Amino acid sequence: MALETKEKTALDASVGADAGQSIQSKSTQIITAEFPEINDQNEIFQENMDEISHRMQNIGNPNYLHTVSMSELYQTTYKSRPPIVEGLLYAGAYILAGAPKIGKSFLVAQIAYHVSTGEKLWAYTVNPGTVLYLALEDDFQRIQSRMFMMYGVKDTPKLHFATAANKIGDGLDGQLQFFLRQYSDTKLVIIDTMQKIREAGGEAYSYASDYEIIGRLKRFADEHGICVLLVHHTRKQPSGDAFEMISGTTGLLGCADGSLLMQKKKRTALEATIDVVGRDQQDQKLWLNFNRERCVWELTKTETELWKEPEDPPDPVLEAVAGLVTAERPEWSGSPSELAETIRSELAANTLTKYLNVKSGRLLDEYGVCYENRAKHAGRCVTLTKADIPPLK
Repeated sequence: MALETKEKTALDASVGADAGQSIQSKSTQIITAEFPEINDQNEIFQENMDEISHRMQNIGNPNYLHTVSMSELYQTTYKSRPPIVEGLLYAGAYILAGAPKIGKSFLVAQIAYHVSTGEKLWAYTVNPGTVLYLALEDDFQRIQSRMFMMYGVKDTPKLHFATAANKIGDGLDGQLQFFLRQYSDTKLVIIDTMQKIREAGGEAYSYASDYEIIGRLKRFADEHGICVLLVHHTRKQPSGDAFEMISGTTGLLGCADGSLLMQKKKRTALEATIDVVGRDQQDQKLWLNFNRERCVWELTKTETELWKEPEDPPDPVLEAVAGLVTAERPEWSGSPSELAETIRSELAANTLTKYLNVKSGRLLDEYGVCYENRAKHAGRCVTLTKADIPPLK
């Protein structure tokens, strides 16, 4: 009898174990069937953990090369490169070059004023914000006189001037970091001139040194999403390519995101041209005329129409997503599945988030909606927020 009881108990235990395993298996199948997003996230999580583990094992190897897979690219949201002056200056490192005494300082002061006030620069739309102007060849009295000649008493607290700064690689980086911590809405830093921030003893031009100077400023600009505009001089000797007139080596142009070359036929002339080249913008040429009464440059014509990015057709997905946030309801949050269900998207939740990761820049620029996709304990969470600034289009 006791033996029968033991056998029955053992049998029940075995059946219970099998049943428990069966229930767990069935539960997993049910969850996977009803919530495919959880399964997708588990797979992505496992892939990411495998990749992290692989990198940790190899990071100490001097031959290790850090790479990012296409899948990782699509799972990541990157900041777009915002325009500072649309069609003219974008986030990144730019060079404005020209001969001495042809009006470069008046031009950069004009750019600084318009970015700080948000007023259009000629026909170019401006993304307003705080501006730091390092006028390293001037003093405050001269700056005061110049700004008064240009704009009278129409001042702005968003435009800051400095007449002294440390050298690049010897404290300038820290000074700029400190300023941006104080003024987080900074959009533009102007350095007038490049020679003033060169390291002591760095007068001799070399490709490596020129590339390093622009490279440092570019990394800083990219890190903070701002534009650093570096004023520089041109050579006197003529050159086949106009941009080869810029003093120094091709390392300057090679590393910069864009360049503006200002030229006059005669130093005393009131007319000037600016050739504009950049990585993410169309090459163009501007004709300017200096207004002696107002001491500002006026745009007379352009070689091509003002640069406009090819207009994308309306995006129904972005329009639906943007419609979830309004002035009355400035934030929406939920899982990718909830987002797909709310906008009645035909895309699977995982596909929808990949699409939005890639299109987040356009969602912000055109619709004024900030997109965030973060992993949390309960799974992925998408947050949509009404931007503080109006959309650019």
